[in-house]
Formats: sequence, C-alpha cells, structure tokens
Amino acid sequence: MAAKIHNWEEWRAWCETVQAQTTVARDESENEKQKRIARLRGDYSAFVEYYFPHYCENPVTHQLTKSAKFHVQAANTILRNPNIAAVFQWARGHAKSTHMDVFIPLWLKCQTKRQINCMVLVGKSEDNANSLLADLQAELQYNQRYISDFGEQYNSGNWQEGQFVTLDECAFFARGRGQSPRGLRYRSRRPDYIVIDDLDDDELCNNPDRVRRMTDWTLTALYGTLDGGRGRFIMVGNLISKNSVLANLMANKAFHVSKVNVIDDKGNVSWKEKWDLAEIQRQQEIMGYRNFQKEMMNNPITEGAVFRQDWIRWVKPLPLNRYDDIVAYIDPSWKSTKKNDFKAVKVWGRKGTELHHLYAFVRQCPLSEMIRWCYDLYERTRDKASIKFYIEASFMQDTMLDEFANEGNLRGYQLPITGDHRKKPDKFQRIEAVSPLWERGFVAYSQSQKENPDMLAGIEQTLAFEKGSNAHDDAPDADESAIFILQKGSRLKNFPYSFTRRKDILNNSANRF
Repeated sequence: MAAKIHNWEEWRAWCETVQAQTTVARDESENEKQKRIARLRGDYSAFVEYYFPHYCENPVTHQLTKSAKFHVQAANTILRNPNIAAVFQWARGHAKSTHMDVFIPLWLKCQTKRQINCMVLVGKSEDNANSLLADLQAELQYNQRYISDFGEQYNSGNWQEGQFVTLDECAFFARGRGQSPRGLRYRSRRPDYIVIDDLDDDELCNNPDRVRRMTDWTLTALYGTLDGGRGRFIMVGNLISKNSVLANLMANKAFHVSKVNVIDDKGNVSWKEKWDLAEIQRQQEIMGYRNFQKEMMNNPITEGAVFRQDWIRWVKPLPLNRYDDIVAYIDPSWKSTKKNDFKAVKVWGRKGTELHHLYAFVRQCPLSEMIRWCYDLYERTRDKASIKFYIEASFMQDTMLDEFANEGNLRGYQLPITGDHRKKPDKFQRIEAVSPLWERGFVAYSQSQKENPDMLAGIEQTLAFEKGSNAHDDAPDADESAIFILQKGSRLKNFPYSFTRRKDILNNSANRF
C-alpha cells in the first residue's frame, strides 16, 4: 500500500519506491509489448498487478495480493458507463481510494480511446485532497512501466498546489469539502471524472444541518462542474452514520450503488485474496462489536437507542445455590441462516426481583462448539445448583437436537433440555419491553465475567440493539427469553394461593346424609 503523504520529503521517498519497483523488462519485442498492452487494457486485474506492484505486495508474505472480484466489477462498470453517478460503499481497508483515485483513472487514461480528460479529486479538506492527488502524480511522473508503455506523462503543476497537467493535456485537480469548484476546467474541457473520497467524518455526521448543506453542495456546485451531467461522478466511503452525505446519495435512485462489507451475506470474506476469516474475527475481537459493524460492515449503530451504557451494572454474584432459579437459554440460530450468525447461550439467575447475568456464550462458531460449552457448564455447576436449560420448541424437532444427543452419548448422559413453547411476539417489541429492568437497576452482570469475551460480545449486541438495524441480536433475544421464563416462574411462586370449601358442595354433601 502507498504511504500517507503529508509533505514534500514523504512524497519524494514514495516516488523513489514507485520508480524502483516498476522496472521494465528489456527482452520483450515490440510485437509482444503491443499484445501485452492490448491485453492489460481489457483485463483490469492484470493491469493493476503489472503497473502497480508497489501497491499490491503483501508485507507479510511478500506475494502480490490480487484485486478482488468487486474491484474488477467496479472498474468495468465505470469503463462501460461514461455518464454514471455511483456510490461505492466499501468497508475500511478495501482499497477504495487506491482504486478510484489512482488505478481506475489511469486505466481509463490508457484506453485506445482515452476515457478521461479532466479529473477532480475531492477530499474532506484541501490538504487531504492534495495529499490524495500526490499518489496520482507520483505514478504519472515516476512509474516506469506506465511511462514505457504510454509515453512521458507529467508536464507541469504540483499536487501541493492542487493541480497538475500531463503532456497529452489531461488535467488533474484537488478540492476540499465545500471549496468552490465553480468554473473549474482545463482550457475547453470541463471535468469528466469526479471522485469524492471519504467526505464524511464523525464531526460532520453529528450535525444534520451540515450534512444537508454538504449534500446540497455535492449535488449542485460539484455535480454542476460536469458538462451538463456528462462524465463519471463517483463517491467512495464506508457508511459511518445514517446521517451522512454517503447515505443521502445512496438513497438517490439515480445513483448506482456498490456495497461491500468485509464479510458478505454468505459469511465469506469479501477480499479473500487479502484476508482469511480468522484475521477478520480477530479484528472484530479487538475493535468490539459496535466499532466493527460501523467500520467493516457498513452498519453504523446508535448506542443507547434502546439500552444505554450507564445501565450496565456489575455485581459480585451470589453462590449458585442461593438463587431462587437459574435458567440457561439456548439460541443456536437456524441452520438456514447466514454462516456469520452468532450462537448464544445466556445464563441468568433470579434472587427475588434481582436478575443476575451469570455466564454467556456468544460466538460465531460451529454448533458442536456451543453444545460442548453447554455440557461443560452443566458438569461444573450441577453439584452447586440446578440450572434449567431451555431452547425454542421449534428447535426440538430439528436435526440439531441430534447433535446434542451425540455429545450426550459420548459423555454417558443427556443434557436435560426443555422446549420453550411460548408463541413469541415481535422480537423488537419483546426486547424493548424488558429494557426498563436495566434502566431501573433490576439487572446486573457477574463481576467475575467482566473480562470474558462472550459476556462482552453479548453486551455489545445489547447496546447495539435498535429498530430496523441489521446488527446481530442473538444475545439480547436469548436474554429476553431467559428473563421471561424466570419472571414467569416468580409470578407463579408468589401467587397468593388460598384454599376454601365451596358452599354448594358442602350443602349438597350435607343433604346426602
């Protein structure tokens, strides 16, 4: 990957890297060279690998990381549509700036019929935009392979001044967020490739009025620099807030939208050429659920929409035998759902009106791992207390129950699981209905589990819970089910039973003798 360029010295150092890593093979005939160029013009992935090895080298393996399928699809879509308005909503680390700001413009420029004449690169500030432009100038001035195939490129101007021009009169400009682009052109040519790069930030998104004004600026002053809408108008970024310029443009039906999360809908790594699933899971563990959803899954979550951080209380748990009831609710997720669903087991104890969250299992894992955890929990607690295991009744008919039985056969006994036959109402309404228990202080978490990753993952999902969100909610769903069972049992036990003799029966009995 390219270095972040902030000053002239850093740029010169990067230019030396570009020049050193793009050496040209001299044993190629002219005929072979032209065939190769023709092939690279039509094969975007091969184009990137050949001309930009300094971007593609994996620093760990020192092998070239190939472009992902979504990179190639985006490039071909942009090439095929000279008049396109598009949003590329890609997760952090997915090379959206590199492809949209550098690779694709240079691919368009070297086509047999040149596809770009005047480019405008827009960043969140003038300095940021100039820094992005520096990468492009470095390639056109020092990339030996590109120069060897398509001739000397650089002519005049400088990225620090926000503009430069090539020998064949292709102009490149940088503009900051809100900076006037009106009248921007090079000679008779108006912009025909505008890329807006990570325009949103947390400060902007916290102000709805500023977001509205910036959206208006984007669609009027900036879009208006195109020649009557002719050209490619592109925005790239990840969705850090539902109140953002990116979100507003995505809602515009005239825009083509490409959305890429680090994990796709089938549970696979989107850029498998770069990362494996274990690396992504470690990222999530370090970042935390909410941050990971925002930065890597294009799913910004408003903390406190239903549950608030200051409602999370930690207490020293009671000895297990002092609880009135203990319930372990199992939510194994449906087999037909996405592979990246969480499996959850939530263990709650009740003492009077107090509800203590004692243990948790919240993981993206095989079913067998969850089942072993349940048996291990039973074995380490059965001499201390009686934990009642529940699972939604619909799962009792599922083949996954066979997997519980298989584990039981290995251990010599079967886990006593009861089916939950409750006809459950809407999930959001159910979970929202128990939130006052947190707010009023009836719920507390076991202090012994304060560093437990499963417990923390469950809390993250609870704080992330909000209506309409596509965030995982397996943990709070299991919490609600366990609490419902505990409170139902409490209501039955506390019901003031009274036994009397019915008068009619007594009277009838007396008449018999």
